[in-house]
Amino acid sequence: MKCIKTWREYPSSDLIFYRLKEKEEAVFLDSSTRGELGQYSVIACRPYRKLLSYGDYFTVDGQRREGDFSEYVKHYLNNHREENTTGLPIISGAVGYFSYDFGRVKEGVESCHSKTLDIPDAVLYFYDVFVVEDHVQHQLHLIANGHTQGPELCAEEIAALIFDNSQSSCVAADLNGENIGIAVKRGVFPAGPEPDPTKYNSRIVANFTPEQYMDAVDHMIRYIVEGDIYVVNMTQQLQIHSDCPPYEMFTRLRRNNPSPFGAYLDYGEFQIVCASPERFMRMKNGKIKTRPIKGTRKRGATPEEDAMLKQELADSEKDQSELLMIVDLERNDLNRVCTPGSVQVTELFKVETYATVFHLVANVEGQILPGCNAMDLIQAAFPGGSITGAPKLRAMELIDQEEHLCRNLYTGSIGYISLNGDCDLNIVIRTAVCKDGVYHLGVGGGITCESELEFEYDETWQKAKALLNALDLESTDGEHYQFTLG
Repeated sequence: MKCIKTWREYPSSDLIFYRLKEKEEAVFLDSSTRGELGQYSVIACRPYRKLLSYGDYFTVDGQRREGDFSEYVKHYLNNHREENTTGLPIISGAVGYFSYDFGRVKEGVESCHSKTLDIPDAVLYFYDVFVVEDHVQHQLHLIANGHTQGPELCAEEIAALIFDNSQSSCVAADLNGENIGIAVKRGVFPAGPEPDPTKYNSRIVANFTPEQYMDAVDHMIRYIVEGDIYVVNMTQQLQIHSDCPPYEMFTRLRRNNPSPFGAYLDYGEFQIVCASPERFMRMKNGKIKTRPIKGTRKRGATPEEDAMLKQELADSEKDQSELLMIVDLERNDLNRVCTPGSVQVTELFKVETYATVFHLVANVEGQILPGCNAMDLIQAAFPGGSITGAPKLRAMELIDQEEHLCRNLYTGSIGYISLNGDCDLNIVIRTAVCKDGVYHLGVGGGITCESELEFEYDETWQKAKALLNALDLESTDGEHYQFTLG
């Protein structure tokens, strides 16, 4: 039986993660913004099953397996199903990622590029322990499932780390048939780690020159005019050689550019630092929501300029048409696994405000077919249409043709899959993968027949701004960077 503890006074989730990350193989799904999109932050630790996909094979706890990774995960979820009656987003299940290249292979699109970043195509770790902070109800929940040791003892050990070995008083309670210990912690807790003011040495290499990128965008526009595609996402990739530690970058990024779908994942040989504003898919009790973003403007230097740029995005016919095409694609994807008539557009052309940019967003919902789980949804809709284009297959073929490198993790998804069938996955943007002292990140935007070449190029650097600033790179126009062909 699980052990669940709840506190109403507790350290912040970023401080808890700092205390757990080195000791318990912890990962962090971080909602550093607040509100409906950022209600929960989830920390998971003590993995008991590790699944890694490498394209034509996968591993289970280090043992090689042949066959289809998605089918294995689908059957695993069905065979280990556990209900969740607590109201929390997850109490048992997996946290990890699916790379864009995982989706490219799934869709049967071969790449003409070799990988420049050697990491698995997908990673799912099933965790024994979850720590969930509810930012709306102001509660902290600790769930120990009993896979790595007895749940009561496990919960006590993790609670001691959360509260830095201080004492807390506990009373027993029963909720929804579960044995739950309610621990009330009194006292004042320190804030989470502050960013280090050290100036780090960083050097950036882009895989497109401005002229090359604008030529590629021009090629995409020609494909649109000729009817091959309606809209496409075109990106460039940046490599940043830096002595800034990945966790320090994450601390800076979440303080200066809070996001609802951020993450920090440390897999030993590489680390993932994420500040994504975009949800790919959320499924709870069979109800699916996808929230595509199409359309971006930078924040203004003054309140007046800020308001002007926000209104400019709201009125942009180009961005509205781009979002409409992606919404139509997402509707089609959801209809593959949803009950007939359930797919609806519930929000359209909403402008959301972030630290460095404005975004134009929509919301599409549906009800999943009986007998389907999260992997059926991923097989039907991944990768997200907002970062491919439409039609999806042809857009992905042209992406590989015009971009110089494999996308790898960029524009994939990070999140959780619960054993009760729920999931919440982001779109991997505003994200860097650090390996061997080099940060790899992608930046791009949607291309339509109305796109302006120079504007599209400048927009990529605007989207990189928050990550570059976190690595002490202040310029965002690409003028002073080194360029190299990928």
